[in-house]
Amino acid sequence: MAAARFALLITPAESTDEERADFSDSFRRIDPSAPALSVGELSTQRGDGIFESIGVVDGHAQEIGPHLQRLAHSALLCDLPEPHLEQWRQAAAIAAAECGPGEWVIKLILSRGVEHGPAPTAWVTASPAADFTDARTRGVRVVTLDRGVDSDAPARAPWLLLGAKTLSYAVNMAAIREAVRRGADDAVFVSTDGILLEAPTASVVLRLGDRFVSPEPGAGILQGTTQVSLFDHLRAQGHSASYERLPVAALAAADAAWLLSSVRLAAPITAVDGLAKPIDAELTASLNRYLLSPRD
Repeated sequence: MAAARFALLITPAESTDEERADFSDSFRRIDPSAPALSVGELSTQRGDGIFESIGVVDGHAQEIGPHLQRLAHSALLCDLPEPHLEQWRQAAAIAAAECGPGEWVIKLILSRGVEHGPAPTAWVTASPAADFTDARTRGVRVVTLDRGVDSDAPARAPWLLLGAKTLSYAVNMAAIREAVRRGADDAVFVSTDGILLEAPTASVVLRLGDRFVSPEPGAGILQGTTQVSLFDHLRAQGHSASYERLPVAALAAADAAWLLSSVRLAAPITAVDGLAKPIDAELTASLNRYLLSPRD
């Protein structure tokens, strides 16, 4: 992803403010290349905050509603103030209007701000997306990596925030670097008790015969907005699409598999732990045509 071309600071509104319809005076456009955050900002010191990445195609922001709902869910899990969704919707619309043709990405960021400060910090950025043509057509090689927790850990220890999209991505990036060291492009996390989970920045979708399945979110998986949208599309086309508790072996045994995310979209998996896996090029192209179409 290229450097941000647009940035907007937000003065967060109370989620209970139901009378207000126009939030334009709560936004301040800033130079995306200039300093804007305090040195005491907890998002940079501790990764203490949440975010959403929204794909934009030819100026249309994809799935804004589901992204905002997930932002609110992450805020709840992290004990952050509940975001005013209409305020964030308006901010995202302003950012989308600044995006040029082709594919871009909008980031919504809500931080705890400065320790003992009066309010959280919030901002929105827009940047051109990377070119993911190769990943969508030639696919990605993955390795399975132990996440270090069992599948019951999210229910037993909710403070691990395994279902929240937090700014603390050091582990996610370390997993991708480890995958590269092992000769792959990406990783898929598995639990210590052998349950298939998710990729560091993507959801996992498998085709088992004529069924499409994804690991159930209850295992601490961040449910993907793109994956949910794709499942709705597949069901509308008459396919079976469901969530299941899947063993690790299901990934290699699947007839086809993909990593799904908001910006890369559907990347077919071509190898699992060094073992080659065939890809369905025609089906993958069909999935990406849908994912590149305008979606609200």
